[in-house]
Amino acid sequence: MVILLLLIIYLTFIGLGLPDALLGSAWPIMQHDIGATAEMAGYVALMVSLCTVISSLFASRLLHRYGTGKVTLVSILSTTIALFGYSFSDDFIFLVLLAIPLGFGAGSVDAALSNYVALHFKAKHMSWLHCFWGIGAVTGPIVMSFWLNHENNWRAGYTTVGLILFTIAVILLASLSLWKIFETRRIEEGSNERKLVSNREALRIPGVKMSMVTMLCYNGSETAVGLWMASFFIGNKGVSPGTAAALTSLFFIGIIIGRIISGFLSTNVSSKNLIRYGAIVGCIGLFILVLPVTYWIAAGALFMMGLGGAPIFPSIVHATPERFGEKASPSVIGLEMASAYIGSTLIPLVMGIIASQFGMSMIPIILFILFSIMLVSSEMVNVVLRRKVG
Repeated sequence: MVILLLLIIYLTFIGLGLPDALLGSAWPIMQHDIGATAEMAGYVALMVSLCTVISSLFASRLLHRYGTGKVTLVSILSTTIALFGYSFSDDFIFLVLLAIPLGFGAGSVDAALSNYVALHFKAKHMSWLHCFWGIGAVTGPIVMSFWLNHENNWRAGYTTVGLILFTIAVILLASLSLWKIFETRRIEEGSNERKLVSNREALRIPGVKMSMVTMLCYNGSETAVGLWMASFFIGNKGVSPGTAAALTSLFFIGIIIGRIISGFLSTNVSSKNLIRYGAIVGCIGLFILVLPVTYWIAAGALFMMGLGGAPIFPSIVHATPERFGEKASPSVIGLEMASAYIGSTLIPLVMGIIASQFGMSMIPIILFILFSIMLVSSEMVNVVLRRKVG
């Protein structure tokens, strides 16, 4: 039964990634059909991000009251409704309104599943789960591309992804009893119901703020690479747009491969060391990227950055119960997720403003600074925890 539940969690993580790149894939055609301008997609994305941050902050309360299974089910249904709504939308204002349930669903399910896996499964599953998120994030644009090649039917793309998520929701509904396996075990072992640790209380736990900084820098860097690295290759390395897009994909390939590898390594290597060594490898890759090297060396350095950064996000989340206590874990993970989404919203924006003023050569320099801050903040968490133990 535990294996079946784990498979359902893996499937749900694919569903979590499916909607992430749909808007960007469909927008060039979609904007004309609904009478919107190019920059309006940014307003929709901003609303999604804002609601994702808010739902991450409230996730611990929802989990405490309703449990992981129900929160996950409602979150997936919320996302499904939003996607079906997109497929029928004829006006930009409806997209903004539908971004609210889309964002709330994404934040809650990410925090809920991450906390559940951190508490009840080994570290390798956290790494591999985020690989499955990547599969979903890649599959969404493929589905949309298929329908765009058939009479530019972006509505069918949203409908198809909505149907996939609805199927996952039905599976979650049928499996609600499975989520109580670990709760039943705690009752049998005589464990008392945990008192909810508020976000304010969690913030006061030594090391939590530094862990949030680490997550903010990592997620912001990851999103910024997807948004700006192709422009860097075009402007600074003189490659074509098609080549630049292909080179940028090496970063995400590095993440997927890195998370598969780190899943195996986690059996013998601690989360602390996976974060440390990953950040160091990422910094080395970015240092090479800053240098005036050829585009193919720069592409290899970008792959190295993805490979190094791969274990950081899942390792931080999985180590949270051990570092800050199982009782505080839901709230701390919610705060970490909120910080990550804030980073992915603000850092690419700030980076774009700086690059527009000083040139695209600033992109790898800013990324190197962010990775360096991330390495320092993660080491500060380790120092705080060692003092606590001492």
